[in-house]
Amino acid sequence: MNKRGLKTLEFDKVKAKLTGMLTSPGGRQELAALQPATDPQIIQTWLDETKDGADLLRLKGGIPLPELADLTPHMKRLAIDAALNGSELAAVGKVLQTAAATRDFFNQLAEDKLTLRRLDYVAHRIVTLPDLTKRLNTAIEPDGRVSDAASEDLAAIRSRIKSTEDLIRSRMQNYVRGKQAKYLSEPIITMRNDRYVVPVKTEYRSRFGGVVHDESQSGQTLYVEPEDVVDLNNRLRQSQVQERNEEARILQELSAILAPHREEIMANAQVLGHLDFVNAKATYAKQLNASEPLLSQEGQVNLRQAWHPLLDPQTAVANDISLGADYDAIIITGPNTGGKTITLKTLGLTQLMAQSGLFIPAFEDSTVAVFDNVFADIGDEQSIEQSLSTFSSHMDNLITILDQATATSLVLVDEIGAGTDPKEGAALAIAILDAFGAIGTDIVATTHYPELKAYGYDRPRTTNASMEFDAETLQPTYRLLLGIPGRSNALEISQRLGLRSDIIAAARSLTSQNSQDLNAMIGDLVEQRRRVTETAEELDQQLSSATTLHEELVQQFDRFTEQKTHQLDVAKQEANHIVADAKKQSDKIIHHLRQLEVKQGAGVQENELIDAQGRLNALRQDPTLANNKVLARERKKHDFHPGDNVVVKSYGQHGVLNRQTNTHEWEVQLGALKMKVDERDLEKSSAPTVNERQQRTARTVVHSNIGARAQAQLDLRGKRYDAAMAEVDRFIDSALLANLGEVTIVHGKGTGALRQGVTQYLQSNPRVASFGFAPANAGGDGATVVKLR
Repeated sequence: MNKRGLKTLEFDKVKAKLTGMLTSPGGRQELAALQPATDPQIIQTWLDETKDGADLLRLKGGIPLPELADLTPHMKRLAIDAALNGSELAAVGKVLQTAAATRDFFNQLAEDKLTLRRLDYVAHRIVTLPDLTKRLNTAIEPDGRVSDAASEDLAAIRSRIKSTEDLIRSRMQNYVRGKQAKYLSEPIITMRNDRYVVPVKTEYRSRFGGVVHDESQSGQTLYVEPEDVVDLNNRLRQSQVQERNEEARILQELSAILAPHREEIMANAQVLGHLDFVNAKATYAKQLNASEPLLSQEGQVNLRQAWHPLLDPQTAVANDISLGADYDAIIITGPNTGGKTITLKTLGLTQLMAQSGLFIPAFEDSTVAVFDNVFADIGDEQSIEQSLSTFSSHMDNLITILDQATATSLVLVDEIGAGTDPKEGAALAIAILDAFGAIGTDIVATTHYPELKAYGYDRPRTTNASMEFDAETLQPTYRLLLGIPGRSNALEISQRLGLRSDIIAAARSLTSQNSQDLNAMIGDLVEQRRRVTETAEELDQQLSSATTLHEELVQQFDRFTEQKTHQLDVAKQEANHIVADAKKQSDKIIHHLRQLEVKQGAGVQENELIDAQGRLNALRQDPTLANNKVLARERKKHDFHPGDNVVVKSYGQHGVLNRQTNTHEWEVQLGALKMKVDERDLEKSSAPTVNERQQRTARTVVHSNIGARAQAQLDLRGKRYDAAMAEVDRFIDSALLANLGEVTIVHGKGTGALRQGVTQYLQSNPRVASFGFAPANAGGDGATVVKLR
């Protein structure tokens, strides 16, 4: 990438935003060397790493990396067998410890099944040195001091030093607090030449003996080492020398251990620096609310609501910018201060960020191309030293760009052809645009020349654009309008500001009719676009509302269909029971009529027929669903109100409805527990709730009658048909209540009427699993064995 374009588009300011987010020298080095790439595979790799960093920042708070030091000079010293000091060894130990922790962090991500695009491969390049890391962290404190655990000799020496110092302080206290304290300038113990002394008044020097180590500026105080602590100070000094020697030996030993691992340590530092850089890119993306760009294989740019990254996102106006699909050149016209230049910089800087592996300030699914170079000629760059005017400076830059641009370059030119005679400048601008078009370069240029508005219509793969201007408020909106050239608003603005009408009229008369017609056409296009945009926004809102309503209706219809199916299933089951009961009753009535006919011989009395017909008609059910008692009963089960007793079907628990939380959801009180339940999982119940059962249990004594026990055998011999059938019905019910699995009905052989009646009843009863005659030794066909469900 050419440096002039990077500087013009302020790419360094974007890099500066990341500086404060880095914690390692390796990360800072990567940022300093960051340049937009031109290889799509490299760019995609960088973007994948940024995506991984953004995911880890969102899910885990980022990769945990502390502030690290630059190990390059330390490793160079190890290469010449020099010993590192405590602070330098502590810095190396921190890098090794961070490397191990980072590797563990990514191993845990793998165990958590968190999928990354790229960073897990990067982290696997870390070489952990557990023994060396433990040795360093044990021997060296984080602040660089050698710890007592570094060696047994050092621990013993420091123990002697401590005991000697305690003994010296104990003896010196006799001077500070004893009778001789009055001979001291101050009752304190201090140090001179690394030896313990007391401040003695000059006139009492002879009372202490020992060695004088210092004198106050006034000469009134001598710092004396009393005679009885001289030997102790000598012993202390000797121990301190031994301590320094042992520390130096330990540092030399640790340095020697580190030396063979210089390459692994520096490789780890490099990986940690790279991860630190990825962390910074992810943090900047979050701060900017940026999104991952998609790389176009066809060289197309489609930025959705992109804004300039260096502007306040709360006030920056976002625009849709597209290039390379239907057109390769955009000519932006319109008045000054309307946002043309910032639009050029937004496009260029966004493209540079994407090719540097950074997320871009645009909506998701925005597409960028891969350009081999991004050229920019923006701003007034006249040079006094080189005696170049504004026009000459721009032309010199454009000549360089024309020499270097290719079919895969992006060129951004502000005020093309400006700074000279308008007629010649417009002609030169058209010729330059044609030259870039012949190369195949993508170009976006701004201009005030009306001739270039026609150029945008006439040339293939070229379009006009403008920055929207609100004629009512006389203020720019900074919105980019693709496909519409900009118009001059000088006369309207001047008239609004109060310029005399005669001057405005004179100016209009001096303006060519073609210019007025063009401005009128542009104004009409802008108004049409505004109406179309408003209509589109209104239609989008209506479509969104209709879509939401459609989804709700589909959901409610599915729920209705489910409930309807459930209720019909229940109704069919109930109807089957009714049919079975009706069949059983009709069989009884028919049998009774036959019995009457057999007894009376001549026929059945009319009143008996009428009575039988009435009983048969009573078995008839209303065929309409509207009056169907089964469906009505099922609907009533789902007609819920607060305070109703219900059963939660999925749990089999009884509770009370508290309140309806939304259209199809209720809050249910299950004892001490409150829970939200879908109404499809609820059913009205007359059974007591958990609380009611507990209360009844507490205050009710339950009596049971165990005298009446269900029998496993019923004997019908000698009984009339009707009484026998009624007794069979009661017998089966009792057996079911008693949980009997098998019973026997003795009906005898006789005429076979009882046997046939029993058989028909058992066939119609859904609770009968099977039945058959008893074995020959247990009654044969004179008894029926029944198995119940």
